[in-house]
Amino acid sequence: MSAPIKNASQNVTSPGDMFTLENPVFCCYLFWATVLVVKMLLMSLLTAIQRFRYKIFPNEEDLFFKNLEVQFDDPHVERVRRAHRNDMENILPYFIMSLIYISTNPSAVIACNLFRVASVARIIHTLVYAVYPVPQPSRILAFATMLLITFYMAAIVALRTLSFI
Repeated sequence: MSAPIKNASQNVTSPGDMFTLENPVFCCYLFWATVLVVKMLLMSLLTAIQRFRYKIFPNEEDLFFKNLEVQFDDPHVERVRRAHRNDMENILPYFIMSLIYISTNPSAVIACNLFRVASVARIIHTLVYAVYPVPQPSRILAFATMLLITFYMAAIVALRTLSFI
């Protein structure tokens, strides 16, 4: 990733080339999408860690320890689950919008920076929400960063395709 980013519009000559490893924008997207997928998978692990730490299990067959009852409302476990659900509600649409955005052949510098900032914002969101809770506005700023980037990409796509409607 230390190589300079070239402008994708100079490299991509046909629509079929946009979603190949020859396109630096697509490569950047693949890297940061992978980071976010791993982050989301780690949220499942964090939920399990919280369940074992506080001995909170939602199913009878999961009760490894004696004298425990099924529980659903532990605040520590639920905080991680809410953060994970928030990831699914925001990262999955971002993935789709990013791919659509790539199809518009954007500037590599702009697109790669959008992917980087959005991914780092989601990591920060997880840290200040589920790992080490921090008072607002930290969480809303991290949340809004990816949301605004997703809306920006949607606006670019809409503007570039409006004439075809």
